[in-house]
Order: sequence, then structure tokens, then C-alpha cells
Amino acid sequence: MLSYVLVIAQVGAQESPAKDMMTFPRPIEALDNVWIEELTMLEVRDALKEGKTTALILTGGIEENGPYLTTGKHNHVLAVMGDAIARKLGNALVAPIVTIEPGNPERAGTPGGIRLSQETFQAVLRDMATSLKTQGFKDIFLIGDSGGNQRGMATVAEELSEAWAGQGVAIAHIPEYYNYDDVVEYQKDVLGIDEDPRLEGLHDDYYITSIIMNDNPQHVRLEQRIAADKASINNISLLPVDETLEHGRRLIEFRTDATVAAILAAIAASDR
Repeated sequence: MLSYVLVIAQVGAQESPAKDMMTFPRPIEALDNVWIEELTMLEVRDALKEGKTTALILTGGIEENGPYLTTGKHNHVLAVMGDAIARKLGNALVAPIVTIEPGNPERAGTPGGIRLSQETFQAVLRDMATSLKTQGFKDIFLIGDSGGNQRGMATVAEELSEAWAGQGVAIAHIPEYYNYDDVVEYQKDVLGIDEDPRLEGLHDDYYITSIIMNDNPQHVRLEQRIAADKASINNISLLPVDETLEHGRRLIEFRTDATVAAILAAIAASDR
């Protein structure tokens, strides 16, 4: 028994103390990525030191989107839009997407339709923004892909902007991102696609589908639709696939430019 205790003591004595990751030199090259959850702590730490002090908080949702789109439609849109916006800004990182939208949980009877109460939704945004501020982010922007998210984001941004006055940190809601009326007009006037979103009576559109396909065509069930001769929406074909992907890329670029312009205007107007 005594020898066993001595062995344990010797092993314990040989263990290295825990490394301080705030000062630990990064041993490998940093990944070219803007998503905080996909970066190591050292990569986030060093990005902040290098001036990437803008953070994006994106809110999506889980809801009914017809027979072809997954319930996470808004989250799939944000996966490509968040990346594009952050890279266009050049000094931004993206927080994990808030994937559940506000509403009344007791009325979320549609299969897959998960909701947070408005109080919980706002508390999540408030805590995320405060966490980012504590880490050293200086400009924090709330961007939502669902209409029901806008009020809560605006409320939190206004509340924290007032609370943080004089602390050198700016926070704002960017309503210009939620520009789907402009997207429809751009799709018609620039891409030459005149879509009536009400035609089939589905919560689904060509512009949404083409954007999501740039994330993953499985999210719009493209393979299954082709097999069932259903590869269209509102009488607009999703084939050839390369053409639809290109339309999606141009829509992503259009929305990115509008959002970045609004963010830069918000920074210029900030009195931090």
C-alpha cells in the first residue's frame, strides 16, 4: 500500500502546471475563419490584439418553411451572410448564431417551431453582448434574418448603448440587413427574375433558396426535388444548379454591401 501511495505522489509531482492561455504563444498558424466558435481561444485572443474588435451577433429562427426548406432556413441564410459581412468589414468576428427566435412557447404548435419568450431572447442577446464587451470587442452589431427578431434586438441595443455610454464601446441594431423588399427588387431589375412570392402559397422563395444553396443544397432538398421533378419555386427553375448558385452569390453580395454600409454609418454616428 505504501509503495502505491509513493507512485501516485511521484506521478502527481511530475504533472506540469496548467498553462495560461492568455499568455501562451500560439504554436500553429491561425485558421482563416471569422466564426468565434470555430476558432481556438488563442486565435480569438490574437485576432483581438490584431484589431478585429468588431463582433456580429446574428439571430435566426426555427419555423415552418414549406415542404422543401428546413426549419432552420434563417440560420442557413446567416451562415453565408455572416461570413460575407464579416469578411467585407475586415475587422469582424461572428458570435454563435442565436438559432431560436422570440415568440410564445405555448403557441409553438407547429412541428419543429421552437420559440423563446421575448424576455429570454433579450436576456440571451444582452448576455452575449456583455460577454463580447468584456473580452475587448469595441463595436457590437445585432443583425436579424427574421422579422420577429427585430424589436427585441433594437430594444437590447438601445438599452446597452445607454448603459455603456462613455465606456468606449458601441452597440447598435442594424435593421438595414432585413432588406427582403430590396432583394425582390434587385432580383427583378438586375438578375432579370420576376418572382411572385405568393404564387405557390409556400413560405419559400427563389432568392432565399438560391442563397441557402450556397451554404448547402441539402437544406433545400435539391437532390430529392430533382428526383421528384420539383426543382422549382414559384415557377422559377433551380436548374441549372450553377446558375442558381451564381444568383445566390450575387444576392449575398448585394445584401452584404447594404449591411456593411449601414454598419459603417453606425460606427461613424457613434458617440462612444
